[in-house]
Amino acid sequence: MKKLNVILVYNKNEDKILMCKRAKEPYKGKFNLVGGKVELNEDELSAAYRELQEETGITNKDIKLTHIMNFQYKMSDMELEVYSGKLNKDVKLIEEVNKLYWMDKNENFFDLNKFAGEGNIGHMLQQAEIYKNNLF
Repeated sequence: MKKLNVILVYNKNEDKILMCKRAKEPYKGKFNLVGGKVELNEDELSAAYRELQEETGITNKDIKLTHIMNFQYKMSDMELEVYSGKLNKDVKLIEEVNKLYWMDKNENFFDLNKFAGEGNIGHMLQQAEIYKNNLF
């Protein structure tokens, strides 16, 4: 089964979410969470930290990630792991491929014209908000 991850990164004030604007398909031109592929024989949490650092420059010294949910796509033989965390300080972002943006956490992340994921990003954020006292 192919494994991917996405990471909900809150700024240190918990009022903004880090997003990237997709430079390629799927969802080219739409906003998405940062993340990527879990390599063969790679620990899932280590993969999340690796992808986060590669795409943003954020390291495990800047944030503590918590695994909050998975989505299984049986027909595609794929699993998407969702992690969340809050930055413990201001950081200088380093873009890899996709341009990075801080978005207000009250944005309508269910807007399919603006955001990737068929509404999944909105659902993930709702869950993170419900359990944020356990996450942070």
